[in-house]
Amino acid sequence: MVLHGYWRSGASYRVRIALNLKGVAYDQAPHDLRQGAQKAADYLALNPQGMVPALAVDGRVLIQSPAVLEWLEETYRDPPLLPGDPADRATVRGMAALIGCDIHPLNNLRVLGSLRRDFGADQATVDAWAARWIVPGFDALESLVLRHGAGWSFGDAPSLADCYLIPQLYSARRFNIDTAAWPGLLQVETRALAHPAFIDAHPDRQPDAD
Repeated sequence: MVLHGYWRSGASYRVRIALNLKGVAYDQAPHDLRQGAQKAADYLALNPQGMVPALAVDGRVLIQSPAVLEWLEETYRDPPLLPGDPADRATVRGMAALIGCDIHPLNNLRVLGSLRRDFGADQATVDAWAARWIVPGFDALESLVLRHGAGWSFGDAPSLADCYLIPQLYSARRFNIDTAAWPGLLQVETRALAHPAFIDAHPDRQPDAD
């Protein structure tokens, strides 16, 4: 199994967390997004979208982190990252989608590059743009974690929601956002950053990290 990714990619980060939580062994194939490596012909042959992550397994290539995470959950059932009750599973998926659909896509490298290149945005403008989407998203997520969490984002064990939350907190600080406004999220982060699966997935510990 080979994970094609980039050390600072939030979507790659969330897949690394899930792989580690499941205890699945994998190799890494890094692609430096800053250099456009994801658009190289050999990588486009694997993933025509030219984005990371992509997971190569058993002669197939799985793309898009939500699909990869669902595949992992269906293929490696222990430990589960979704609860047993259907309504609870929907709640966890909703918490994950709050980040994966409504926050992260608006502050990924492609969007930020367009802001700088096409609209002349400086770093302060980029930071303000990222905050425009992160702050209300985290406000909502804080309420959900306080409602449903018991040490983790949902319940008392890591879930799919945590695979999304921890990378997004890491990203928020890159945009100079003060995360002290969300103590519930920070409590989850404190627990996660003491957990081996999250420690090993951290961007700074990846083979291609600066």
